[in-house]
This record gives sequence, C-alpha cells and structure tokens, in this order.
Amino acid sequence: MEIHSAIVLAAGEGSRLRPLTKHRPKPMLPAVTKPILEHVFNQLVDAGISELVVVVGYRRDRVQSYFGSTYRNVPITYVTQEHQLGTGHAVLTAESEVSGTCLVINGDQIADSRIISDALEAHDRNAAATVALLQRPNVESYGGALVDDDGSVMRIAENPRNGHDYDLNAGVYVLEPAAFDAIRATEPEFGEHHLLDGLSKLIDMGDTVRGAVSEGLWVDATYPWDLLDVSFELFDAGVVDGDSDAVGHETATVHDSAELRGPVVIGRDCAIGPGAVVGPYTCLGENSSVGSNAVVERSVVDTDTAVGPNATVVECVTGTGVEIGPGSTIPGGPGDVRVGDTVYEDEALGALLADRVTDHGAVAYVPGALVGPETNIQTGATIRGTLASETEVRS
Repeated sequence: MEIHSAIVLAAGEGSRLRPLTKHRPKPMLPAVTKPILEHVFNQLVDAGISELVVVVGYRRDRVQSYFGSTYRNVPITYVTQEHQLGTGHAVLTAESEVSGTCLVINGDQIADSRIISDALEAHDRNAAATVALLQRPNVESYGGALVDDDGSVMRIAENPRNGHDYDLNAGVYVLEPAAFDAIRATEPEFGEHHLLDGLSKLIDMGDTVRGAVSEGLWVDATYPWDLLDVSFELFDAGVVDGDSDAVGHETATVHDSAELRGPVVIGRDCAIGPGAVVGPYTCLGENSSVGSNAVVERSVVDTDTAVGPNATVVECVTGTGVEIGPGSTIPGGPGDVRVGDTVYEDEALGALLADRVTDHGAVAYVPGALVGPETNIQTGATIRGTLASETEVRS
C-alpha cells in the first residue's frame, strides 16, 4: 500500500540512558556518527515516505535545530507533546496533521526500510492496523504479539512473560482512522494513554490487526552500553558508506603514521595524530581528535571530544565536548554498571563519560564507570562506579 505520511515518536527522554540524556533526548544520541533519529528518517525516506510528522517533547530544541523544516527534501512538521503521557497520547497529538492511513514509528529505535516496506505491503484497508514483527528468541524486554495462521494478531503485549511464542514488536505500525478512535477510547493507565492498549482494544472489538513478519535490521539502545552494540550492528550490516571499511570525511586529517583498523568512521574535521591507533569498530564524531600514540577501539566518541596523547580508550561511550587527558586509561569491560537501583553485571563497557567531562590526564577508569556531565577529574585520579553531574574529583 502506498502511504505518504509517517508520525515519528521522538518526545521521550530515554531515562535508562542517563546521564547521556541529561541535555538531549534519546533519539538524538549517536548511532555510528549520526543521531538515531537521522537513521530513522533515512529509512522512512528510502521506503517512500514523503511527509514526516515528528512528535517532540523532552529537549525538543535539540531535534528541531538539528533537522530544521526538511530532511532530504521531505517536509517535516513538528508537534509538541508538552507532557510525556504515553505513546497513545503522542499519536493523538499528531492526529490532526495526517489524514487517512498513516505510518507510525518509534524515533528512538532503528528499523530499516525493509521492515517499513514489509508493513506497508502487508496492510490492507480491511485491517484497522498492521504491526511490523520480528522473529527473535527473547522479547521480554520489549513488546510482543501472538499471530494466528492467517497473519492476524490475536494478542499484543508489553514485556510478555507468559511463555507463549511471541514475535517482537518492531515499533512500526500502519494505522487506519479507526485505530486513532480506539486509542482515544482506552482508559488511561496511571495517567498515560498507550498505543498498544488501543491496538488491544481493536482486537477485543473484533477488528483486524495484522502482523507483518520481517527479516529487516532492527536495533535499539536501552542502556548506555547498548550504544556500542547499536553501532557495531550498523557496521556489520554495511550501513556505513564507502568502498573501504575505514571511512573518513574528506575534511578529516589523519597523520601518515597513524593506523586505522576498520571498520572505522571518522567524522567531519576530525584530527588523528602521529602513531595513534583507531579501531576496529570505532566512531569519531565531528571535530573530535585523537592525540599522538593514543589507542581508541570499540568505542563511540561523540562530537568535539579530545583524546589526549598516549591515552587508551576501549569500549567507551562519550558525550559531546569530553576531554580525556594524556595517559588516561579506559581498559574496556566487562564491568558492573549501576543504573538507578539496579546493578548490571559483566557488561562490555569500559566507561561512559557524559557531556563536557574533563579528565586532566593519567586517570584510571575501573570498567563500568559512569561519569555525569560537567565532571572535572584531576590528574592521577581513579574513577569507579557512578559519579553525579558536576562532581569535582581529586587524586
């Protein structure tokens, strides 16, 4: 089915990705060297969508200032969800900007154009909605759907745990006007309207909700260390353009004695010094630098970040404007990472340094360290556990 409009849900913070989301929403976190939301837009345009309606909320200025009013010649309309009252509420916020059948997609997960196209092709107007699905062994952390032999969804659930053979909900939906009515008619849960409750109501009323099983690429970051896996999967899927597996922007400067071990992506205006080793599986955001004889591997380094001479950076995620000083060591995981009140053991994270962390050199990071934004770390300190924002660390 040919559908022109897509509602992109990009209003949430992504609280489990703190402290990276203190200053920007999850859809604007990096996947390789582009925001997650830019990958979402690319897949929508590649699938033939010609109008983007983007629901923004938390730190919406970061989305609007980055993308402006068009993307790849496709117009963007922004609607604001002033309070995050659920995915159903977000969809209803955008309802007036679309007419007839439309696509709805999560803006903080990357579903490639095959998944989108499979959902569009499976939909017909005898169905009130179609849900894109993936066959994955573990769906408990996400949403799932039970599908009968004719492709109709019998049950749709968040975090299903009852032992049935659920397919993974990919967060891509084709909705008829009846689906909007069903969302509106559902009772809020703890003050929130949920899109899945609306789809469940359709099923309960006897309307048809189709499931479209796809084999397309789907990646999501739930926790900070997942940003590494997202970029690694995009590398392996060939999302990075170029004939070489070490792709550098034409404005980047790489010293003749530096070594790039692909896959690597180097952003605009980056500088890599003599004897430095970058890669494999490394992304350097715009205007980042790697000093002489430094090593950076299996890491996502965001924009305006400086890695000092002789530093070692392995399995690290940085925010923007980070300074890793001379001789500092991030040795890589596994490490135990505390998120809220939960400790996740043996995760592949050397350290996460949020926006504008300054490390003055010879700092040792214990695997799993989370450092909040605007933290200042004096020379020779050892960093372990979770540090709040604007912490002053002395050696």
